[in-house]
Amino acid sequence: MILVYTHKVTPRIRYIFKHILTRTLLIPVGFTTTVAEFVAHNGPKFSYTKTPLGKEFFIKSNDLLFEQGVNDLDINIQNWEGVPCFFSTGNQAAIPYDIFAASFYLISRYEEYLPHVKDTHGRYTATESLAYKNGFLEKPVIDIWAYKLLLNLKEKFPDFAYKTRSFKYISTIDIDNAFAYKHKNFIRTLGGFINDLLKLRLLDVWYRLTVILSVKKDPFDTFQRILHAKNSRDIQTIFFCSIGDYTTFDTNVSASKNKYRLLLKELLDYADVGLHPSYFTMQNGVLLKKEKERLESITNTPIKRSRQHYLRFSLPETYQQLIDLEILEDHSMGYASNVGFRASTCTPFYFYDLDFEIQTPLKIFPFALMDTTLNDYMKLTPKQSLGKIRDLRNEVKAVNGTFITLFHNESLSNHTRWKGWKRLYESMIKIATS
Repeated sequence: MILVYTHKVTPRIRYIFKHILTRTLLIPVGFTTTVAEFVAHNGPKFSYTKTPLGKEFFIKSNDLLFEQGVNDLDINIQNWEGVPCFFSTGNQAAIPYDIFAASFYLISRYEEYLPHVKDTHGRYTATESLAYKNGFLEKPVIDIWAYKLLLNLKEKFPDFAYKTRSFKYISTIDIDNAFAYKHKNFIRTLGGFINDLLKLRLLDVWYRLTVILSVKKDPFDTFQRILHAKNSRDIQTIFFCSIGDYTTFDTNVSASKNKYRLLLKELLDYADVGLHPSYFTMQNGVLLKKEKERLESITNTPIKRSRQHYLRFSLPETYQQLIDLEILEDHSMGYASNVGFRASTCTPFYFYDLDFEIQTPLKIFPFALMDTTLNDYMKLTPKQSLGKIRDLRNEVKAVNGTFITLFHNESLSNHTRWKGWKRLYESMIKIATS
């Protein structure tokens, strides 16, 4: 155990010190506000306060971890041995920045509580973030800072037994549309035919007809391919299933369709299954509860994982709704428009509620990239996307973090806007697990 002396142990201090020292560096941590106890401790220790007690390992504290609520902070990004950092503390401390306060600012999504401009879907945008504005969105800087701290601790306390965590990969699949053409009702099917005819997409008319007549397989039915990749590489795979009613933004087949219900049950036999709450659940707890209960009635198992459709969530309201429904994991932490690390970490972390100043039981799994980001927003080719995937994987691998990707069953179809993307998923799996 490493003992930390500070003049006041706040919920924020307990939260961020345990995240960096225990969950990231695998070092148990204890706290004391008693100088005598700190001096008497024979193991590794350091002080986190305004002035050092003596010649101990000392990190000068910023005020952020001793405050409550949210304030508009003046942040000045500087360079620390090639890594962006902020909350400078000067040269008196063992580390010239308060990486604990800086990490808390980023991982709590402090900036998302401040006034900001939302996009057309009511989302906080990447361009509003400190990470994007200062060029470190594609780096898990909290993990990088933690490992730089570890080097300093090893130098100061070389006899302490340090553990090393392992790199991990998780593949997540969103099911927005389980099927492109099959198992839709008559009105939707007829509307699809008419729309294709009006736009003179005669090949699409022919394709739609052959699928509906079962001459060809539905192009979005790529689930066996995904499960094969999972089994061949032995990777954790999670399917997030859309189960909401039909709207402009929710266009999956009806949850009442027997074929879709059987598909969900089959996926549960081979992989993990979570909820993909519909577009309008962001601030609608009643609708969210209805969809969770609907999925549970199909799978006959408690649903503990969730990812918001369109990545629409508002802090802290959406997460508070998930907590009320006893959801234990959320996988929405990422941007639609940009790849990278929205919370500046590649380590799963517990949501800290700045409204109530508590660590909650909701664990956040931040993803690094999404297929639609690469294709629709960044306009990359599959080859260019593979290079970006490799770069992000290397960033995570360097700090033995958890590399999480978000794909859709549609992107393996080689259909419509996904032409040429069919093999990218398998190529990504090879890179992620090599």
